[in-house]
Amino acid sequence: MTELGAVFRPQLAPERLRSVARIADDTGLDQLWLWEDCFREGGISTAAAALAWTENVRIGVGLLPVPLRNVAITAMEVASLHRMFPGRVIVSVGHGVQDWMGQVGARVESPVTLLREHLVALRALLGGERVTTEGRYVKLDDVALDWPPEGGGGGVLAGATGPRSLRLTGEAADGTILTAATNAEGVRKARQLIEEGRAAAGRGSGPHPVVVYLLTATGAGAPDRLRAELADEGLESVPDLGVAGDAGAVAKAVERLAEAGADTVVLQPTGDEPDPEGFVRFVAEEVRPLVP
Repeated sequence: MTELGAVFRPQLAPERLRSVARIADDTGLDQLWLWEDCFREGGISTAAAALAWTENVRIGVGLLPVPLRNVAITAMEVASLHRMFPGRVIVSVGHGVQDWMGQVGARVESPVTLLREHLVALRALLGGERVTTEGRYVKLDDVALDWPPEGGGGGVLAGATGPRSLRLTGEAADGTILTAATNAEGVRKARQLIEEGRAAAGRGSGPHPVVVYLLTATGAGAPDRLRAELADEGLESVPDLGVAGDAGAVAKAVERLAEAGADTVVLQPTGDEPDPEGFVRFVAEEVRPLVP
């Protein structure tokens, strides 16, 4: 079955999260995703609050920018979430937006090297291992978590766009996050690159979930809002990107991505979505029943 989620976009004030999270929980939405975008809400703090306010919905953080974070701190925070809310936490890491990383003095010469080192160390720490490593960026001396999550917490996902990063997620991550700039053909190509990375690392067996965001507009003015957002992102020339319309149209767009290889499709409202709570209710109550 295709998992279905929605995004609480960080353009919304943090105090809006409680009502959105509770509606996601009450309506039976599979997943609610949060972003750690500079310079808006923190990913771990908002995830902890959303988990505490809800009982069943899984909370995803997509994603934590690794240049901002010492891997030991990331491991401590993620492990704490998994211990307090077992089975309900999905965490991903990534390069971060390089302009933002530059603004805070955290931009590195080789983002791919940093992400690889961070992933290897983070997965080991969450798996209960004692880690000593002297990498280009990640340096740990006899570090282990006192409270690692059971079973490693279900793994760490990584965000990726380019071919090198996509292969890396296959090599070193437990799943991959694709942006809303990915259409169905992009999902197919990403799957191929991920599998190349998995094969190169000897990780060909077992699941590797792929999560993709789908820019979605519904209700009054939906086509205009979708076009405007795609234009703002410079994506108006990408074919079959995003969807505007009713639940039937959205469900068909979700199915196209699932058929291309996505395991989870997360509906991403436009930045000017007038009713975030209503959007979550729409996803859970109208789209979910139409998606196999």
